[in-house]
Amino acid sequence: MPEYNSFPALLDRTIIERASKFGSAELADGMKGLGYPGDGCMSADMLPIDENTKIVGTAATVETKDGDNFPIHVAIYSASEGYVLVIAGGGCRERAYLGDLIGGAAKAVGLEGLVVDGAVRDRVGLKKMGFPVYSTGYMQRGPSKIGPGRINVPVVCAGVKVNPGDLVLGDADGVTVVPREIINEVLDRAEEKDSYEQKRRVKIAEYTECKQSGRPLPELAPKWVLDMLEGQKG
Repeated sequence: MPEYNSFPALLDRTIIERASKFGSAELADGMKGLGYPGDGCMSADMLPIDENTKIVGTAATVETKDGDNFPIHVAIYSASEGYVLVIAGGGCRERAYLGDLIGGAAKAVGLEGLVVDGAVRDRVGLKKMGFPVYSTGYMQRGPSKIGPGRINVPVVCAGVKVNPGDLVLGDADGVTVVPREIINEVLDRAEEKDSYEQKRRVKIAEYTECKQSGRPLPELAPKWVLDMLEGQKG
């Protein structure tokens, strides 16, 4: 039997809704400078099977290795709606940790998605489900059944420390994890960055319109670029 700890309290629905407005890149920007390695970003090879899916939810964790999916089964059948199952599999690619059957079970239980540091298989079947699954690779060889593994403990998944109860958000760019204790601060910072980016989009559209109509061109470079250029002149 795996070392089993109870599932963490789900993040408040208002937090999930607020986070859902952003992408993984915006949350990573919100993490910048807060002292968390990699700004909460999982490694670049952690990517979605279907780039059109998005995953947002409360982290529940599994620690396993060598393609062993026994603890993954236990975690899924014990879970409930609202969780993202983060599987720290040590990057194993010799065996697939799961395929479309486990994906189907996770979807039926109501999990928000699966994040797997290791290989999966049944890529086409998983993609057809429209269920968010992220992995660091593919391998057709099936999983082992060894155990015990650990459930709902702090883990390191694709280079990022994940505690049960953290915020997990994945999209076409990858997966970002925000520690529970700084979620509100990170979302505040992400909102500030989003406001800046919206203003930049307006400026770019204005520049394009002026160029097409033959009117004088406004300054396109953002102020921070101009400030750095001015500083380098000195």
